Amino acid sequence: MPDGGLAEDFPHVTNDVDAAVRAGEMRPVIVVGIENTERRRDMTGPTEVEEDRQIAPRVGGSAAFRGFIREELKPEVDRRFRGSGETAIVGESLAGLFVLETLFKEPGLFNIYIALSPSLWWNAQALLRGARERLSALAGTTATLYFATAGDDDDEGAGEALAQVLRTNAPAVLAWSYEPRKDLKHSTIYRGASPAVFRRLFPPVGKPAATADATGPAQPGSSTKG
Repeated sequence: MPDGGLAEDFPHVTNDVDAAVRAGEMRPVIVVGIENTERRRDMTGPTEVEEDRQIAPRVGGSAAFRGFIREELKPEVDRRFRGSGETAIVGESLAGLFVLETLFKEPGLFNIYIALSPSLWWNAQALLRGARERLSALAGTTATLYFATAGDDDDEGAGEALAQVLRTNAPAVLAWSYEPRKDLKHSTIYRGASPAVFRRLFPPVGKPAATADATGPAQPGSSTKG
């Protein structure tokens, strides 16, 4: 998990996961937190929008950050810990943008992708505009995607627009789910949404995973309404 420092989202996520595993609501997982150094550099791809460039001294480093995860972090985790081989990534805001970009550009890096309030506005919605073409690269990769938007951060409807592209263009190997969480804010969606999402995507051993909201189960390749 990017934003995985002790002063970031790591403590509340690990506390919740620990409680869920102990209660038999989730299968055991290893949570790997990545503490930020230059968050806005590492979570963003290049941009042609001058206003985007003003958010930090350096932006556009997502490819290098992804290379660090692929070449250094994942091999080190594999060396230190015994896992099942299943991997996942979760991020919110710019980290949610990084999650989606990783799915589109390197779909085999993880099995499960969780993007909460992804910053789809970056580079004039370039990721959304190129989504249809990028989905074709997923044809041979089995993956699961969950993404959600909050009630105060998607005025331009980018979340629903991405869901529509997925409805018409997602390959059958991609199981995906979208929840517009109008009951949550950008500042609260991580803590508000992740407990239920983790329990659905990482159910106890022997129980199939489901991506669903309070209204019922969602089928792979569909969207859900919150």
